[in-house]
Amino acid sequence: MAAITSTNVANAIVKLVAADALPVLVGNLVMGNLVNRDYEPVLAQAGDTINVPIPPVMVANNILEGGTVQTQNPSLGNAQIVLNTHAEATFQIPDVTKVLAVPDLLKIYMQPAVAAIAQRVESDLLSLYAGFTANAAVGTPGTPITEATIDAAETALFLSKIPPSEQKFMVVDAATYSTWRQIPRFSEFQTAGDAGLRAIVDGTVGKVKDFFVFRSQFVPKTGSTPVTTHNIAFAKDGLGLVIRRLPQPLPGTGAIAEYAELGNFGMRVVMSYQPNTLAQQFTVDILYGCGVLRNASGVQVNT
Repeated sequence: MAAITSTNVANAIVKLVAADALPVLVGNLVMGNLVNRDYEPVLAQAGDTINVPIPPVMVANNILEGGTVQTQNPSLGNAQIVLNTHAEATFQIPDVTKVLAVPDLLKIYMQPAVAAIAQRVESDLLSLYAGFTANAAVGTPGTPITEATIDAAETALFLSKIPPSEQKFMVVDAATYSTWRQIPRFSEFQTAGDAGLRAIVDGTVGKVKDFFVFRSQFVPKTGSTPVTTHNIAFAKDGLGLVIRRLPQPLPGTGAIAEYAELGNFGMRVVMSYQPNTLAQQFTVDILYGCGVLRNASGVQVNT
């Protein structure tokens, strides 16, 4: 049996923090759980560019009897996403040994820190609405959402040849979600069945007109009169979130790092001692970039 040393205890604490960090992050994400995620456990630095391949477009040839095939030379598409965001949240624990004795204390410290990182990821992804230019925006700024607007968004993605089997999402702000729940055809049992009942009892919209509907507190708003709310409708491959590992601290610097990785997400947890405050400092950080992968796979829904 290995001897218990201060080094072992320190590593155990960091592993404990890392194990609890990522589930909190994933649980606080909306957009981050819907978009195409590209994660590899390879080291990267802020400013690196990641090339995300996009399948090429090919055509079908009607080959006649005795004819020959038509060889196509498709060009593999490529979306470049820059790892331009190094988000971190740092907190201190005066008596770190209490974390081992009372694990609930760890959650009290961890949840606000990790939630702050999740909010940053959400805001960055929702701010990509302007990149959807292939389809004309639907809806009218300053005007509540209507069934016709929802229908127009679905039609736009259909005309962009989004496969019917591919899931489609619409992420809206709180006011738009509230208006959606009050559209009679979507919120009454006699017209929407169980979905209408859930909208009244549970407050959830669910799936409407082939869209899984979500709400977020970070949907961008611009302008003053009227204020334009930039909701978005998109397919999974419309947006990309690229995450890469951050390097370990230099040996002998007094810092210990551990990686937390789950479901194409990854973050680093660093523990170090702060002599000025006589406390252990924890930094939870993530290196990522996001961008539009397929312009035609999304449409702006203005309200």
